[in-house]
Amino acid sequence: MSGAERQPTPRPSPSGAAPPVLETRGLVKRFGGLLATDDVSLQLLPGEIHALIGPNGAGKTTLIGQITGELRQDAGQVLINGRDITRLSVAQRSRRGLGRSYQITQFCPSFTALENVAMAALARSGSAFPSWRPLHAERRLLDPARAALETVGLGAQAGTIAGTMSHGEHRQLELAMALALEPKILLLDEPLAGMSGAESETMVQLLAGLRGRYPVLLVEHDMKAVFTLADRISTLVYGRVIASGRPDEIRNNPEVRSAYLGDEELLA
Repeated sequence: MSGAERQPTPRPSPSGAAPPVLETRGLVKRFGGLLATDDVSLQLLPGEIHALIGPNGAGKTTLIGQITGELRQDAGQVLINGRDITRLSVAQRSRRGLGRSYQITQFCPSFTALENVAMAALARSGSAFPSWRPLHAERRLLDPARAALETVGLGAQAGTIAGTMSHGEHRQLELAMALALEPKILLLDEPLAGMSGAESETMVQLLAGLRGRYPVLLVEHDMKAVFTLADRISTLVYGRVIASGRPDEIRNNPEVRSAYLGDEELLA
C-alpha cells in the first residue's frame, strides 16, 4: 500500500439511505477525572437536521468542539463523507466544509454587517487580504457576503454597524458568516440562546428554510424549536448518547423523560 492512509469504508446510515456526510465513532474526551464525552457515535445524513439535546453539562459543546477540531479527542474518530479528518486542524476541517456558529456570538462590533460576512468569506478563501485595496472593492468577497445576508433576512442591514444591531440580529449575522464559508455541513451551537419569543420564531423559520440545502447538526435547549425542526434527535446525558431516533420516538422515550426530570411540558 502507498504512503497514503487507508480510509475507512463509510457505514450504512440507520435508514439505509445515503451514507452520512458527518460521522463520529466512539469519541472520548476527558478533563482530569471528568468524562465529558463517553464513546459518542453519531451520524448526520445528507439534507437532514439532526438535533443534539441534553441537560446542562451533558457534553454537547465538548462534542461540537471535538468535531470542529478545537478539542482533541482522547479516543475515537471524526469523518466527513467517509474520510477520516480526526488529525486535521480547525482550519483544515473548515476547508473540508465544516461551518460553525457558537453559543456566544462572535463578530467585530465596529464593522458593518456586510464587512463581517465579507471577512468570513475571506477566511474561506484562505488568501491574505491586500491591505492597500479597500474591502468594498473586493467583489469576490462582497457578492457572496450580500447573498448570505439576504438568506438570513439581513439584506437591508448590510451597511449597519454590527455593534448597534439587536441580539437576534447578531445571531442572524453569525449564521450569515457561517454560510459565507460555503459549508457542506453546518454545526449550530444553541443558535436561539438569549432570544426573545419573536426572535426565536424568526430563527426557526430561517433554519427551516435551510433544510435540504445543508445538513445541520443542531445543539439547542429550546425543545419547541427542536421538535419543530429536527428530522432526528440524539440525547446526550453524562457524555453518553442514551437515545437517538425520530422526534416522536424521543418524545416518548422513558430514558429521555427521566433525563429531563420527567418534565412533561418540556418534551410536549
